[in-house]
Amino acid sequence: MSPDTPASRPRHRGIYLLPNLFTTAAMFSGFYAIVASIGGRFTEAAIAVFVAALLDGLDGRVARLTNTQSEFGVQYDSLSDLVSFGLAPALVMYTWSLSSLREYGPAWGKLGWAAAFLYAACGALRLARFNTQVAVIDKRYFQGLASPSAAAVCMAFVWTMEKSGIPGSALCFVTPVLAVVAGLLMVSRFRYFSFKSLPWGAGEGVPFFWMVLVVLVLVLLAIDPPRLLLAVFSIYLLSGPALTLWGLATHRRARRGA
Repeated sequence: MSPDTPASRPRHRGIYLLPNLFTTAAMFSGFYAIVASIGGRFTEAAIAVFVAALLDGLDGRVARLTNTQSEFGVQYDSLSDLVSFGLAPALVMYTWSLSSLREYGPAWGKLGWAAAFLYAACGALRLARFNTQVAVIDKRYFQGLASPSAAAVCMAFVWTMEKSGIPGSALCFVTPVLAVVAGLLMVSRFRYFSFKSLPWGAGEGVPFFWMVLVVLVLVLLAIDPPRLLLAVFSIYLLSGPALTLWGLATHRRARRGA
């Protein structure tokens, strides 16, 4: 490998404006989700988290394309993710549904904020673990559910229920389960496909099937965005345990056949 190749170049210590603007915009979207949820605008809050996820996916790509990667950007991105995909979803779920548990007594009220805190804490732990293992993990897989995906499942659920006219208070016994499961999956050892091995870059060809799939997804998004997002990210959430258990079963069969 040439010493001038991107993979061998050390990250710069400076601060670059363009990628960090995307990171700041993502954090602003997460902060806006919190403010919107406090004001009772839960659909806006859920959409804001999805906007944050979109911007979060762009900042790293912009940094790589413009060769403006830096250690500051890596750390700033992680802090932005904590706000957008840790604190924001936890507080949206709390104001939308979990706070209603107080009506059933003090113990239930504590369960509500405890479930929200567990989700936020697991998001922070997930990000810390990812930052310390980024140099040694298999790039094809995530260890544990990525925080943007966990936030997407939770916010798609909120968005879908709001569109269906079902208030969060009616689901106050369901939302804690969702928050706890999503939180624990973030810190689990289940493997999730990262999609980083797919040919996203310029000049890389993709099978025709992928283009048809993209068109189909865009059409379905135009028809019913919240339900499609909920279905897609719920399947992805379940894919981690399924992929891990399938791998363990295959390994055991191979050992028995050896």
